[in-house]
Amino acid sequence: MTRTIRWGVLGCAGIAAKAVIPAIQSSRLGRVAAIASRDAAKAKEMAARFGIAKFYGSYEDLLADPEIDAIYNPLPNHLHVPMTIKALEQGKPVLCEKPIALDAVQARELAAAQKAAGLPVAEAFMVRHHPQWKKARALIAEGRLGEVRAIQTIFSYYLDDPGNVRNQADIGGGGLFDVGCYAINTARFLFDAEPLRAIALMERDPVFGTDRLTSGLLAFPEGKQLAFTCSTQLSLTQKVTLLGTRGRLEIPIPFNAPADEPTVLNFDDGRDLAGGGREEIMIGPVDQYREQADAFAEAVLSGKPLETGLGDAIANMKAIDALFRSAASGRWEEP
Repeated sequence: MTRTIRWGVLGCAGIAAKAVIPAIQSSRLGRVAAIASRDAAKAKEMAARFGIAKFYGSYEDLLADPEIDAIYNPLPNHLHVPMTIKALEQGKPVLCEKPIALDAVQARELAAAQKAAGLPVAEAFMVRHHPQWKKARALIAEGRLGEVRAIQTIFSYYLDDPGNVRNQADIGGGGLFDVGCYAINTARFLFDAEPLRAIALMERDPVFGTDRLTSGLLAFPEGKQLAFTCSTQLSLTQKVTLLGTRGRLEIPIPFNAPADEPTVLNFDDGRDLAGGGREEIMIGPVDQYREQADAFAEAVLSGKPLETGLGDAIANMKAIDALFRSAASGRWEEP
């Protein structure tokens, strides 16, 4: 059995060029062997830039290539499920960008296709592979924060380009799909539980129709809560705060942690407001995209189950669905 996998990349998405392709090219267990775009010239340019041997002018041609072992799917959100299912039909496991689908119904359809194919499919929440999140969960388990009852998350950026897929409502654009999903995913990870109900406020762009500002509240078992705000039209901001009965933990760069610089967790035991109980917990440089690629490749090569499978992806989509329903109904909704 080969000890590396040959990846095929669908499309020339910004996240692929900026982070995922370089991470795969430097990973232990894989290399990008082909890239496809509906614009063959764009695929050719990307292939030349990253030293990729093959390029295709259609997704289907890449999927049919017998020399490709696994697929990375960073296409616009509405193509996540259909193209991932097509890949499975060609015998290819898939690492698919978040959100895995446009709703939980679609996610379940994908799970059925994955089960029938018997091949790995994972939602690409790279943050699950960064040690700062594993350390945060370990601190909770150790009792350093006491009982963690509340998580507050902010994730925003400013983007008003009408041509960007994030600003196109008909293909799954908007803040909740793009970045709010991280707030939900990481809260579920830290609480190790699923939300019981959700309520949301959404403000939509009058031209794009996408949610450009969404705030949500998710109620978890034992009275625990996630409160978050996400936006596609506010200043660039990321922050997560965990509030416990004996201390708080702040993650200053929770989602786009730099690959070549240390990250820090700020713990405070709450003895005063002047930082008297403050402690910095340093985490060495880690490329979370590389860790994600190797974790997926390991599952493909070994045949062992993924640490986080499509059941987790469906649960995240159910929470997102509830928030969209709440924004429309003005009421609490159950996932």
